[in-house]
Amino acid sequence: MNYAIVDIETTGGSTKSSKITEIAIYKHNGAQIIDSFSTLVNPEMPIPDFIARLTGIHDKMVEGAPKFYEIAKQIIEFTEDCIFVAHNVGFDYGIIRHEFKLLGYDYRKAHLCTVRASRYVLPGHESYSLGKLSRALGIELTNRHRAIGDAEATAHLFTRLFETDSKGLETFIQEDVNPKILNPNLDLEILEEIPNKPGVYRFYNDTNQLIYIGKSKHIRKRVEQHLKNVKTLKGSVMRQEIARIEFELTGSELIALLYESELIKIHKPLYNRALRKNTYAYGLFHFEDQRGYLQLYVDKISKSSSVPLTTFTTKKEATDYIFMLAETHQLCQKLSGVEKSSSSCFGYQVKKCHGACVGAETPESYNERVLQLINLLTFDDDSFFIVENGKDKREKSVIWIENGSFRGFGYIPYYTFKQPHRNWLRYIDLHPEDKDARTILRYYLRKNPELSKIPFRG
Repeated sequence: MNYAIVDIETTGGSTKSSKITEIAIYKHNGAQIIDSFSTLVNPEMPIPDFIARLTGIHDKMVEGAPKFYEIAKQIIEFTEDCIFVAHNVGFDYGIIRHEFKLLGYDYRKAHLCTVRASRYVLPGHESYSLGKLSRALGIELTNRHRAIGDAEATAHLFTRLFETDSKGLETFIQEDVNPKILNPNLDLEILEEIPNKPGVYRFYNDTNQLIYIGKSKHIRKRVEQHLKNVKTLKGSVMRQEIARIEFELTGSELIALLYESELIKIHKPLYNRALRKNTYAYGLFHFEDQRGYLQLYVDKISKSSSVPLTTFTTKKEATDYIFMLAETHQLCQKLSGVEKSSSSCFGYQVKKCHGACVGAETPESYNERVLQLINLLTFDDDSFFIVENGKDKREKSVIWIENGSFRGFGYIPYYTFKQPHRNWLRYIDLHPEDKDARTILRYYLRKNPELSKIPFRG
């Protein structure tokens, strides 16, 4: 397997409006550099002054250089059967793909990012920028911010990564979407518009029927996973039916979770039913035993289950969490469901349990701590706003909880944040609360205890 280690210089930082001014490619076989290609490129537009100062490439230098269309065939041939590699590959790969797109050619290759791979293969560095990482590893980096110098340093970094953990490095190879396995009516241009941000996406078939609704905190990555799916039969069948994609950014992952749940109930898409999977498979429940003690237990969640105190994706996650609760809230491991015993629990023997398991602590005393925990997990009587990132930097997303119930969400401009909280309500759209919404909220709040929660009393 060969690798094409690529670096480019451009007229700016935008994938769609920038043009290449220099390109360098080192062909690498895993052990060493085996070939190279580099050239200045006439961008057919003025190079901004600040870019010229950064790179040293100015209009006069590229005046007689080949235009991109004149080297396009060489790039295709030079990188044939290679994995595309770059430091922050999304930028270099995106710019080159766009240059080819302007020529009417769909340039697609499996690609690998040496920034992401370095964090895994070479952990512990203060910075993974090419300059600082090269310095830390003793890699010579000359002609900084010139394609040939940066590409050569990236090639030497790749050698180090390959020598250190070639198998681990392979896991960072990202296969590109293959148009040949997709619905011919699907316009892949939409993928260029989808950002890797929290949001909700919808798939439609050839007859404009909504067939699937999904959410993710990285929606582009998640949509691409659907379009690359060859592992499951149902997923592959759905992939071939996707003829149109729509998406909405939510800013907040929590809003994406709540909104997706609501939309699925409204539209009941075919493949949400066919592929449905209970993300929150286990719940934490409680009951009062015959002696008057409140007991906690973990059980699978079903349609007939009451709303759990909180939820978990696996039984191990649930068991580990309950064990931690027993420690931090001084609860009996036996009454918390993590230990089965006919006598006292182990915690009582090592003086971490006050003896509720053997009647040494009264139900009133023990239940007070359990109720404190329940109130912490359920927020049943609380009214507050959950504040997270907005869809852009000019706003914040806000979820409104009133007396423990989900009321709705919205987006508040920065300039209103100093206004009284009651004024925030004008920006919030009301949404229905149901068992699923409450389950999502309890899970998300437990998993993200650092969330900004602002009390609200009207």
